[in-house]
Amino acid sequence: MEQTLDVSMLEPCEPLNRTLAAIMELSEGDYLRVIHRREPHLLYPLLEKQGFSRLTVPGHSNAAFEIYIWRQQDTVAQAAVQSATHSARF
Repeated sequence: MEQTLDVSMLEPCEPLNRTLAAIMELSEGDYLRVIHRREPHLLYPLLEKQGFSRLTVPGHSNAAFEIYIWRQQDTVAQAAVQSATHSARF
């Protein structure tokens, strides 16, 4: 199931903090779609260190990026992200 977090209007470091808090609430099969105006390069190593995978795609409308985040071993969430993004890049 998709959880959505729009941080596109927040100032640094709030997007990072809110994203890290939100991923801790993900249940099995869930993924987080983060809507962001910038590519959050500082977030990526933190996700990996905490056992999460991610896929970054160009955003729609006001968002420059959409970042899809799921737990590394969660194949159900990974498949849902793949379906949601129509992408096979993992």
